[in-house]
Amino acid sequence: MPELKLNNILCIRADNMGDVIMASPAFRALKETFGSRITLLTSRAGSLVSPNIPCINETIVADLPWVRSDGCDGGALVQLAGDIKSRGFDAAVIFTVYSQSSLPAAMLAFLADIPVRVAYARENPYQLLTHWLPDPEPFQHIVHQVERDLAVAARLGAGTADDRLLLQISPEEQQSCIQKMAAVQVDTTQPFLVFHPGVSEAKREYPVAGWIEAGRQLTERYPMPILVSGSGAERQLAETVAAGIGARAVSVAGMLSLAEFAALIDQARCVVSVNTATIHIAAAMQTPVVVLYAQTNPQHTPWKSPHRILPYSVPRHLESSNIIIRHVSDQIYATHIPYPRPEEILAAVEGLLLPA
Repeated sequence: MPELKLNNILCIRADNMGDVIMASPAFRALKETFGSRITLLTSRAGSLVSPNIPCINETIVADLPWVRSDGCDGGALVQLAGDIKSRGFDAAVIFTVYSQSSLPAAMLAFLADIPVRVAYARENPYQLLTHWLPDPEPFQHIVHQVERDLAVAARLGAGTADDRLLLQISPEEQQSCIQKMAAVQVDTTQPFLVFHPGVSEAKREYPVAGWIEAGRQLTERYPMPILVSGSGAERQLAETVAAGIGARAVSVAGMLSLAEFAALIDQARCVVSVNTATIHIAAAMQTPVVVLYAQTNPQHTPWKSPHRILPYSVPRHLESSNIIIRHVSDQIYATHIPYPRPEEILAAVEGLLLPA
C-alpha cells in the first residue's frame, strides 16, 4: 500500500468522451489502490460517458476556458474553485495530452486548497504541483494515452493489474437499445456492421463518397446490414451515407443515448469509424474496429483490442497552429498519405471478420 492516504480524489479530464474513456484504467488504479471516492471534473461532452465508468462516484461538469469549449467567465471559474474547495478533496489528479498544459487545472486545484496535486508539466510548476512528472513527450518519445494517464496515477503510488478500458452497460440500457433498433427493423441478434462517419473536427473527416463506396462493397460481400451512426447533429450526414449505400444501410443517428450506443457497438460484428470516441467505445467493448485515422495524435489508437488502422494526412490548410502538434506532424507525419481507398476498408474489415 502507498504511504499517502487519499480518500477523496478529484480527477480532472476536461476534454471529450474518448479522453475520459482512455483515462478509465487510471481511475481504476486510483480506486483499487486507495479505495477512494473518485470525482471527475470534465466537460459536458466528457460527462456523457462518466455514468458508465463504475469507479467514478460523481461528476462535476464545467466547460473550462483552457480547453476547446464555449468556456466560462472569470466569475464562474472562481465559483467553481469555491465549490471544489468545499468538497474537501485530498488530491487532484490532472490528465492531459502532450500538447496541453496542465498548469491552468493545477492553478484551479491550488486555489481550491487541494493538498496533493499531480500532473505532467513541461515547465517547472513550482508550488502548483506537489508531484511533478517532467513531460518528455513528444520530443523524446510518445506513449499511448492510456500509458500516459497510468503514469500520472503511478506518481502517487497507484497501479492496477487490469489496464483495459472500462465501460459498463446495464441490462436496462442493453434492452433499450434492442427495442429502439427493433423499431427500425434491425435485429441486433443477427450480424451487422456499424459505420460512424461523424467527427468533431473537419481535419478528421473522411469523404462521404468513400463511405458510400466502401459500404456498397461491404454489402455486396457480406449479407448483413450497415447501421450508420452519429449524434442528432450528424443525422443528415448519416442519412446521406445510408441512402448512398442502398437498401441494406440504415441511419440510426440521433436515436440512441451514449449507453445505448455502447450497447449497439458491443453487439456489432465490426465497426468502421473515424478517430473519435467511437473507436474507444469499441475498444472497451472488445469489438473489432477499422479506424480511418487522420494523423493528428499517435497516442489515441484503440487500446488492447482487435483493430486495423488506415491512416491519412490532415489537409494542409487544416493543420493545427499548436507548435507541439506541428512538431509531431513535421517529424512523424511528414510523408503525405492519401485517403484510404474503399477497397482498403473492405480488406481491413475482412481481416477482422475472418478467423486468424
